[in-house]
Amino acid sequence: MTPLRLAYLALAIWGAVHPMYWFVTYMRETGTGLGGLIDAWYVNASTTGLTWDLTIAAIALTVWVLAESISRRAWWHLVAIPATYCIGVSCGLPLYLFLRSRPKG
Repeated sequence: MTPLRLAYLALAIWGAVHPMYWFVTYMRETGTGLGGLIDAWYVNASTTGLTWDLTIAAIALTVWVLAESISRRAWWHLVAIPATYCIGVSCGLPLYLFLRSRPKG
């Protein structure tokens, strides 16, 4: 595995674990669950702007993954879409780059 692929994989793992740690910590501390977490994303203009920024980035990533997966017939790459929406762009993007950078053959 090339150093670049290892970097993508490490970023995908970090992008899955680190944000999830903070999300779970918040839900545990407040006891509000997922609904309370989502409400917190819109608590002020700053967090709302960041939420929309990540939402738009997730949609752009989804369009790119769909377009390339269909044209390349690389159906396994579609796993980056649920990773993006269930975990975050911080996991979905490097995961897709990891999958996409696999040598052909």
